Amino acid sequence: MPVRVRITCGAVSLEAELDDSATGRALAAALPFEGWANRWGDEVYFEVPVELPQAPEARQLMEVGELGYWPVGRAFCIFFGPTPVSTDERPRAYSPVNPFGRLLEDPAPLRQVRDGDLVRVEAAD
Repeated sequence: MPVRVRITCGAVSLEAELDDSATGRALAAALPFEGWANRWGDEVYFEVPVELPQAPEARQLMEVGELGYWPVGRAFCIFFGPTPVSTDERPRAYSPVNPFGRLLEDPAPLRQVRDGDLVRVEAAD
């Protein structure tokens, strides 16, 4: 069953849904958690206290608003536009990520997030 969460990055706060994949369930079980934001083009990512292998459904090409887990960096990734390795307007991860959910709101405010902002993910009320 999907889990609704609130992601707060600095002054930005958005609701998202974690899906029922193995990755989504593992991250939901670890809630709440915090990390320090890193920006990579129109992606925010941060290290989380969960270590998972690359899933069979892992991929690089993502959709705007999609969430992915990057096994190489144990990172929670929020995609909201092109990244430095994109070949068009779609987000592209550096290497395969496990898709596990999506934002339920417009991701545009994430452009305000800066490197080093505190990111908190917790169950939504």
